[in-house]
Amino acid sequence: MLAKIPKWLKNRYLLTAAAFVLWITFFDRNDLFTQRERARDLRNLEKSKTYYSNQIDAAKKELNQMSHDPSALEKYAREKYRMKKDNEDEFTIDDSPATK
Repeated sequence: MLAKIPKWLKNRYLLTAAAFVLWITFFDRNDLFTQRERARDLRNLEKSKTYYSNQIDAAKKELNQMSHDPSALEKYAREKYRMKKDNEDEFTIDDSPATK
């Protein structure tokens, strides 16, 4: 029975290497599929980091501008928080198309 098996399949180094590759690829805690998923997550996190870094820079720029220019602070309060002076009336115009 063992005589029918090719000689290269009886090589213990080849069998050990094949078993090692199979173990690393499919059964290990850090297998190939897990590594691909982690690489994808890393790319997504790097994109998020870039986005939030840009948002932080914009917020710092806006804060710097508001702390040095009172008219910028007033404009920000009016636009973001819809604040108004006591003697003013505020009218809101909805630009969205009316659904009938």
